[in-house]
Amino acid sequence: MMRILIMEEEVEVGKALSDTLIAEGYQADIAENMGDAKYYLDIRNYDLVLLAWPQQVANSVDFIATIKTNAHKTSVIVISERDDKESEIHALRSGADDFIRKPLDNDILLIRIEAKLRFGVSNIIEIEDLIINPEEEKIIYQGDEIELKGKPFEVLTHLAMHKDQIVSKEQLLDAIWEEPELVTPNVIEVAINQIRQKMDKPLDITTIETVRRRGYRFCFPKKIS
Repeated sequence: MMRILIMEEEVEVGKALSDTLIAEGYQADIAENMGDAKYYLDIRNYDLVLLAWPQQVANSVDFIATIKTNAHKTSVIVISERDDKESEIHALRSGADDFIRKPLDNDILLIRIEAKLRFGVSNIIEIEDLIINPEEEKIIYQGDEIELKGKPFEVLTHLAMHKDQIVSKEQLLDAIWEEPELVTPNVIEVAINQIRQKMDKPLDITTIETVRRRGYRFCFPKKIS
């Protein structure tokens, strides 16, 4: 399921956008300020960011560089009531993938989002002989497809997207489960165990290592000694 981050300081506008996207089958989070946005971008992988650029805030589009640096495969659509050509040019030159003027037409917005996600940069992860394709929920190793689906696949993908970083159980829960407060951290251990049983052991590889008291880290390529 595609995940979108809405950066909108107007609470009612952000909620309306979220409701529209969820009704269309997207997952959506709302950040009312840069601090919240940075928090979400640190713990979750987003396919697209809707970045509001208010008239009274001059430097909102400067945040695009932060988004692209940390997640270069994430598309950014700027939405703004600014109606001058110079603002649109500035947003696009700052790294935005599209610029849509307010007031928003939801039909047009959804079509533009669909087009951007369809033609955006691929999220496929390729590391040596290992290929992880999040869009098709498919793993290929040395030309053979590996049977790993559902939450274990999402856990593996999230860790692979944050390669060499230690990710805690709490961060994994928040990033992958829609209602993390309703599940226990044990579900992470179950998912990790399935990855090791269905993938690592049969292939004689190690993809995830446990970092005591801190979480997990994607470590492929690392051969089992």
